[in-house]
Amino acid sequence: MKRIITYGTFDMLHYGHINLLKRAKEMGDYLIVVLSTDEFNWNSKQKKTYFSYDKRKQLLEAIRYVDLVIPEESWDQKISDVQLYQVDKFVMGDDWKGQFDFIESETNTEVVYLNRTPEISTTQIKKDLNAKSLVTEHESKI
Repeated sequence: MKRIITYGTFDMLHYGHINLLKRAKEMGDYLIVVLSTDEFNWNSKQKKTYFSYDKRKQLLEAIRYVDLVIPEESWDQKISDVQLYQVDKFVMGDDWKGQFDFIESETNTEVVYLNRTPEISTTQIKKDLNAKSLVTEHESKI
């Protein structure tokens, strides 16, 4: 059985996330998604998610490509996750290109960076929603 692992926050789940998960699953038989906890997002990334960890986990577990969702609580757990789950491939979006190459040399696990879906991102969704909110607020004052 070929095991694949990927990491992310997966807040405001969108079709770019689904594309990444689908392509990751196509590389093996079993896909493990390591989901950033709310505490890790805030303490280590200074990011507040829209959806809580439990809600994001529930959404990911409903996706047919995902076999297991586990928490990400620190940057340093990647090597131990790869070893514990006997992972064959470590997969991330290409916005992380080069950041996890050390995993390949330390664990002999292939690291693959997948191209992102170009026209979508959570950051862009948040910007668009904020812009729409400002326009609506302005229009209501007219």
